[in-house]
Amino acid sequence: MVDLMDKHEKTVMGNICKIADNKCTIVFKDLRNDQYAIRYFHDENSNEKLDTNVLGIPKEGFGFSNDAFGKFGPKDFKEWLFEVSGDTKLRMTTKYL
Repeated sequence: MVDLMDKHEKTVMGNICKIADNKCTIVFKDLRNDQYAIRYFHDENSNEKLDTNVLGIPKEGFGFSNDAFGKFGPKDFKEWLFEVSGDTKLRMTTKYL
């Protein structure tokens, strides 16, 4: 499950993608040249939510654009932002705890 957000932290588009061979390719079309951010998680049990333990720690894989992981959660939102100018490709690493 993927959220594409604008620079104001508002979700612009969402998508559900299949994982094959430990990879997932997501295409967002017709974006304006601007700054965006992505957050996502691997919905391993297909319940459409990020499952967490009693302490709120994710039990499923998750990630952010720019691999913006902090020590106790994601880095500040501005660290997620990336620039879109024409065709833009990103690679992100999913974190499993």
